[in-house]
Amino acid sequence: MTSSRTRMSPDARRRQLIDLGVAMAGEQPLESITIESVAEAAGVSKGLIFHYFESKADFHLQVVREQAQIMLDRTMPREDITDVLEVLRSSVAAYVDYVSDNGRGFIGVIRGATSADPEIRDVADSTRAAMSERILKRAPELGIERSPAIELAVAGWIAFVEETLVRWLADPAVTREQLIAILVAALPLLAGLVGEAAG
Repeated sequence: MTSSRTRMSPDARRRQLIDLGVAMAGEQPLESITIESVAEAAGVSKGLIFHYFESKADFHLQVVREQAQIMLDRTMPREDITDVLEVLRSSVAAYVDYVSDNGRGFIGVIRGATSADPEIRDVADSTRAAMSERILKRAPELGIERSPAIELAVAGWIAFVEETLVRWLADPAVTREQLIAILVAALPLLAGLVGEAAG
């Protein structure tokens, strides 16, 4: 625990508070994280936290943004792999591992789309859009031509991945490797079917 007497730069203190929020959100629902609990963990006053964040809602928003960025960073396609299916498998494996390590944090981000806070909904939506765009940029390498129908299919695949991961967290009925294989196989199959139907 950091003592309140420890002097930190404003940027370092803000970073510390967000990191604490992310760590807490990995273990409990975001909405249950109070300013009091964050202040206690940081060894600072409640008032100091409001020096860095406008409100509890603002703090929660920054935590969700950080969670989303961590998730995007962890699943960034590898540049050292040339085979597009292997790139997909690597990213999906990283996604599964992120979820295994940050179950509640993952659920907090993807469930943000149902949040009453429009800014948190925007984080969830923009995270999905970023993940979709990564896939769509590589679609031609899979022999798939980008189109509105394919964009719809990719969005549907991401929703499928999210729901499958949520269920797998609650009941890991298959192994990690089996789960990855299911998720990877589903994308080209779905895109191919959609492409044929829309062709």
